[in-house]
Amino acid sequence: MQSLPAPRLVATDLDGTALRTDGTVSPRTVAAFAKVEESGAVLAFVTGRPPRWMGGVASAVRHRGLAVCANGALIYDLHTERIVESHLITVEVLEEVVAQLRANVSDLVFSVEYEAGFAHESDFLLSDRDRRPGAVGAASMTSRPCAKLLALHPIMGADELQATVEELVGHLVTATHSSGRGLIEMSALGVTKATALAALAGQHEIKPSQTVAFGDMPNDLPMLSWAGTSYAVANAHPAVLAAVDHVTATNDDDGVAKVIEELYA
Repeated sequence: MQSLPAPRLVATDLDGTALRTDGTVSPRTVAAFAKVEESGAVLAFVTGRPPRWMGGVASAVRHRGLAVCANGALIYDLHTERIVESHLITVEVLEEVVAQLRANVSDLVFSVEYEAGFAHESDFLLSDRDRRPGAVGAASMTSRPCAKLLALHPIMGADELQATVEELVGHLVTATHSSGRGLIEMSALGVTKATALAALAGQHEIKPSQTVAFGDMPNDLPMLSWAGTSYAVANAHPAVLAAVDHVTATNDDDGVAKVIEELYA
């Protein structure tokens, strides 16, 4: 039997998928990513991370590939470590979304990711990766366009909070989650990992059928649905496990690398 051609595009989420739980990239995974680019295929990291969180990843993978950051809002070239494309939430929409959510969901706190840098309210619980830039008020935080608006609730679960956000402001922004806590990530309306990946593929005349994608959380679902072949790592969210074509090993067991090695043997 003749083997199928290797994919022309490999798209993978990072945290919880290609990266180990401690945030590192295993040597085996680095070698697998090298195989993709050496074959002439396109390697795309499709992540909720902002570009400011990509420096360590860029170094670990030896500046290979492009990154779709902030759930599709920003395209970041790892070779040059520069943003090459942006899809931002306007000031008018940002102000309206914050106002609607604040009026209808008690105890929400907000932060925003800009093209460069971020801002947050004083009660927003920051990631260990963030250096606290100093809290700001809502008016200052929403005073310029942003790549991603984040809403954090101290009690509500992520799935419940996402449903609430979509009901209230789903006509203004696209909402998703990826962290497992009550943290919702909002992009400009219609902007997802899939829309950015499809645009990137179009630039290279690559079809969905020539693409394989890997993910683990609900923010990966649009990308996994778009790709011709989709994989979840075994540690993925139940909704992701139910939606994909295949399941590979966990992120800590080099699940993504195992598949790439087979595809580019």
